[in-house]
Amino acid sequence: MAAQRGWMNNLFLDTGSTSFTEFVGSYAPGLLPGRFESAAGSVAHQIPHATTIVAATFADGVVMAGDRRATSGNYISQKDMEKVFRTDDYSCMGIAGAASTGIEMARLYLVELEHYEKREGRMLSVEGKANRLGTMIRANLPMAMQGMVVVPLFAAYDEDAGTGRIFSYDVGGGPYEQTNYASIGSGSLFARGALKKLYREGASLEDTVLACVESLYDAADDDSATGGPDVTRKIWPLVAVITEDGYRRLSDEEVEAYVRQVLDRRMTEPDGPTAPLR
Repeated sequence: MAAQRGWMNNLFLDTGSTSFTEFVGSYAPGLLPGRFESAAGSVAHQIPHATTIVAATFADGVVMAGDRRATSGNYISQKDMEKVFRTDDYSCMGIAGAASTGIEMARLYLVELEHYEKREGRMLSVEGKANRLGTMIRANLPMAMQGMVVVPLFAAYDEDAGTGRIFSYDVGGGPYEQTNYASIGSGSLFARGALKKLYREGASLEDTVLACVESLYDAADDDSATGGPDVTRKIWPLVAVITEDGYRRLSDEEVEAYVRQVLDRRMTEPDGPTAPLR
């Protein structure tokens, strides 16, 4: 028994890899998402799906925001789902697609980054973080082919460059760095159109958060799977900010103040603000 305990101690003290995912895949692959032999593709539409996420850089970092609705086909399965997750002190990810798989991937990715940092004594570079997430998305491809698609949006503060950065992905895990702003999910077309009008490079945090909230409102206005702010239940978009000081999620009170600005303006301008011609 003592010999067995010694073997287990050696196993966990020296995993042989900086990747927690590879370590678990070697000894207990069934614990990882996307490692099942088959999935019931016919019931994929019944599983709650997350919808719209937006991200935009600003003068001191990057903002990510998401609506709170999850849908199962034409059914609203949850009104207050959280879709933006802290992944380490200087990064976060938002999920769109199969909600259960996306949440599991976000949790595993958090451990993946912590595992690397503990083994190496330093954080991965922003490119390294983006590539690690791409590897996890690619591992989910068999499930994605059966309808369990997860396509996250990744945002991080680059301490070396002193700027916020955004990466989007395809279903095969390919990372693509985006300039200034990006959106994913069923309402992404409408959210991106709004950001194209409202985004200003080098803007303040306040103006950038307001632009993101406006874009989510526009997405909810045209996409039934995207939820708008729920004033009666006080369900507001989830907004996260990453700067040189690290990751911070805005409080409900802070987000409500931005939402109230949007709602007040929409009383006189239902279609939202327009970009000035230059």
